[in-house]
Amino acid sequence: MSESPVICFGQQPCGIFPRRFLYAKFVTARKLQAEIGGEIVFFYHDSDHDCRETQTTVHHRKTGEAATLNFNFANKLQRKFSPLYLKRVLPEWQTGMTRQLGAYVDPCWVDAFKKITATNVADFCLEMYRAMGLLEGIRVVRSSDAAVRTAACDVSDYFVDVPHQGEVVRARLLDGALKLHEGGDSYTTLPPCDYTKAQLSPTRDSRLRWMQSVLNCTHYIAGAGEQAYLNQADAPEITFVNRDPIDRSDEAYTDR
Repeated sequence: MSESPVICFGQQPCGIFPRRFLYAKFVTARKLQAEIGGEIVFFYHDSDHDCRETQTTVHHRKTGEAATLNFNFANKLQRKFSPLYLKRVLPEWQTGMTRQLGAYVDPCWVDAFKKITATNVADFCLEMYRAMGLLEGIRVVRSSDAAVRTAACDVSDYFVDVPHQGEVVRARLLDGALKLHEGGDSYTTLPPCDYTKAQLSPTRDSRLRWMQSVLNCTHYIAGAGEQAYLNQADAPEITFVNRDPIDRSDEAYTDR
């Protein structure tokens, strides 16, 4: 266990501009650090594959009308099943979005958006958060990092990143086979293949223990949704802290 506090919070890439609940985690972590010292670690779960994670709501600066922003994706397979760190950013999407953003956010954020050169969704979001100053002094640990995956503890419940039809998809290990969830009770079973620990990422229920085996955090800031499913018994050495409340939590944070 670390001698000084390690204050951690986790989140998938959650919007071109971060949703306000993620911003609240940054604020809560910095307040706690001011009280107890130590370092802040952002566990960036960029191996998630759900394309809905990156959509976020902004409001028209004149009319107040809401609009939902998200990336466009190269094809249906990539949109549904590729992990966020491998979903490609289409240059034409960035060009078109740059023309629209001025109606919704300050010019400084349009300029920052236009300058990002990241080629995948997870990197793009992270670079936007960095441009907004949110990552200053914070260590980012990514669930897609092969070194992190190799160092993490073994879990029996996991996903595997494997090639499929010209893309890399995130398949769930179920009943001894790798499967893609098509919705409801429908699954596509992939052909058997060999894989290594460097291709594995945890499920929601195994994520805390997997993450903690690498980070050894002393404090974890939990959002409202996490509080409902986190099994704190998996990491009894952690002090769990509720994130600060924030209004319109699911909308984009675009303040300065």
